[in-house]
Amino acid sequence: MLIGIDDTDSPEGMCTTYLGAVLARSLIREHMQVREARLVRLNPNVTFKTRGNAAVMLDVEGDPDRAFGMACAFVEELADFSCANTNPGVVVVDRQLNPTFYERAVKDFCEIEDAVHILDRAGARYRGWKNRRGLIGATAAVSSRLEDRTSEILVYREPGRFGTPRSVDRASLFAAEAATFPHTWDTVDRVNDVVVCVPHTPDPVLFGIRGESPKWVMAARKLVASEQPGLEQIWVTNQGTDAHLVDGTIGALSEGLSYRVRGIVGGAPETGTGGHVSLLIRDGDHEVRCMAYEPTKNFRQIVRRLVPGDAVIACGSYKKGSINLEKMRVIARASTISTRPPVCTACNKRMTSDGKAKGWKCKKCGARTDAPDVQEIPRTLETGWYEVPPTARRHLAKPLCRGLPE
Repeated sequence: MLIGIDDTDSPEGMCTTYLGAVLARSLIREHMQVREARLVRLNPNVTFKTRGNAAVMLDVEGDPDRAFGMACAFVEELADFSCANTNPGVVVVDRQLNPTFYERAVKDFCEIEDAVHILDRAGARYRGWKNRRGLIGATAAVSSRLEDRTSEILVYREPGRFGTPRSVDRASLFAAEAATFPHTWDTVDRVNDVVVCVPHTPDPVLFGIRGESPKWVMAARKLVASEQPGLEQIWVTNQGTDAHLVDGTIGALSEGLSYRVRGIVGGAPETGTGGHVSLLIRDGDHEVRCMAYEPTKNFRQIVRRLVPGDAVIACGSYKKGSINLEKMRVIARASTISTRPPVCTACNKRMTSDGKAKGWKCKKCGARTDAPDVQEIPRTLETGWYEVPPTARRHLAKPLCRGLPE
């Protein structure tokens, strides 16, 4: 059977992956076999998400009625029902459902009624609490087909420590990154000297390490020194895969979707209040604003070095008329030139303007010319892909260390 669970957390605590990890251990104690634990990130632009918009799926061999009852009991016990946006859902099916629903949930938006219709047709066991929105994520989880997959080991705290300051040795995290990168990523941000993998919210997670495989995340985890953990779980995930991106065209973008779009830089980048950088790119008569916000740190310097005429691919979420950049490819660079008055060949002095559209004249010898001194300015920006730093990376965004996008 496949067990899907979603929407049990809140900004104030709890974590759906923690509930899934606790359930997995309880199922094993009931002599059921847990073949896979899967963490599925869905559309990051859903406005009513509680935090990271993640659902979980457990692939289990055992009694589905017993497993469904246990999953519902853990939701009743652990979910944060005090939060208005916490609306849990539990689903148990005997096979993977049509992956089309998962694809839509990760790239677009789904309705509760759509999930219920699919579940009824499949003869699924399911239950939703409050407005039942968690049935969307739970259905997506049991529908998921991961053509590209990564791993994450999540280390959870002892329940008595929830909400208290975490104790994770900073130096050991940097050492773990140095020893296993690029096979693991986003443990720390070395350029900005920031720890990334330790959350700041009062949830059960102590830290998490993402990587290419269980072997690599475990190798990094063994190098981390911390407080005594409560339990640990390795998850198969769609994180770091760009599963949320769709190919789009400027002028035909939909609010809340995440795109790859091609365009030509239409004007000089502008830095606004707070250090946010905006950039207009065009495709024919249509244009769209791209934003590199202050949290993207050094990535903004790349955007600032773009000039009108540069050809780019912009990747990111389209929200309120802007693409919030996650990564960008510079396809081709425009030539940048400077035009100055020419130098007199006889006097070796720079000429001055002889009036509008009248060329230039040497003050010393009176020589004239219509040809300005034109020089190409060297560009410091190379073609290629550029990405936001780990501190600003979204869960689903594929880091360049995993390979360049096609």
